[in-house]
Amino acid sequence: MTEERELLRDTVRGLVAKHAGPKAVREAIASDRGYDESLWKLLCDQVGAAALLVPEELGGAGGDLIDAATVLAELARGLVPSPLLGSTLAEFALLASDDVDADTLARLAEGSAIGAVVFDAGYVVNGDVADVVVGVGGGRLTRWTTFTSERLTTMDPTRRLGRVTPTSTAPLGADPGVADIAAILVAAEQIGAAERCFELTVEYSKQRVQFGRPIGSFQALKHRMADLFVKLAAARAVVDDALAEPSSTAAALARFTASEAFNATTAEAVQMHGGIAITWEHDIQLYFKRAHGSAQLLGSPRHHLRRLEQEVISN
Repeated sequence: MTEERELLRDTVRGLVAKHAGPKAVREAIASDRGYDESLWKLLCDQVGAAALLVPEELGGAGGDLIDAATVLAELARGLVPSPLLGSTLAEFALLASDDVDADTLARLAEGSAIGAVVFDAGYVVNGDVADVVVGVGGGRLTRWTTFTSERLTTMDPTRRLGRVTPTSTAPLGADPGVADIAAILVAAEQIGAAERCFELTVEYSKQRVQFGRPIGSFQALKHRMADLFVKLAAARAVVDDALAEPSSTAAALARFTASEAFNATTAEAVQMHGGIAITWEHDIQLYFKRAHGSAQLLGSPRHHLRRLEQEVISN
């Protein structure tokens, strides 16, 4: 990781630590828009979080996919509800259009507009709060110029989804592979959240005492946590490769690997924390819900595994 990205990561981590603790996350979940609007403004103004993929000449920061993934992973570590994923994908789609809408991109980059990309109109990230909506289908991109939306009740309260219905649309151009970019960014989120969940579990194992000893000192738990560490390290390597060289194969592999690692981590976290893990007051239940919600978002692990199988067969 470059010094600039380390600074970006540390800045976001600092903002999350200061403004998005467990109480603040729960307040954001319960808010009308599903995220902390003051924190969103800080992320946009101080970090340029929503401007990372937008070129400087269009009002952005001129960053790349790894920069966007760095911020998304940090937000996911704290399970911070945020419209960043949807807006970032909308920017990527709009930048690929035949006639780039500079004004809309500038509004998305400054965070004054919220974006969403529709792969399935029934479950859209940012769907209930989006101002800018792009549809993806049949190898083409479409701007949904007017639309209606409604909030959906989901298992994972830290990620709001909505149902969006278009009333008028306009063609934008060919799809450059927005679904693959979405898959890679979600995988980066999954790794960020999984690593933090693992850290919390290790910390708890050092504090929880049974039979006069911290439970982390028992060999059986040491082995389980060592296995998780290896699984997470391997998954991070796969996701890092996908970020460095995006492709359909890399995206499917990243999503499958990250989903498996995140699910395994949260399952072990629940077991090692015991009954406290499933109480509303404790964060582990939120990580568990995020893991299972994210695994089904934009295609289940089985879906991505089938994509990889088909590529192996065809080659």
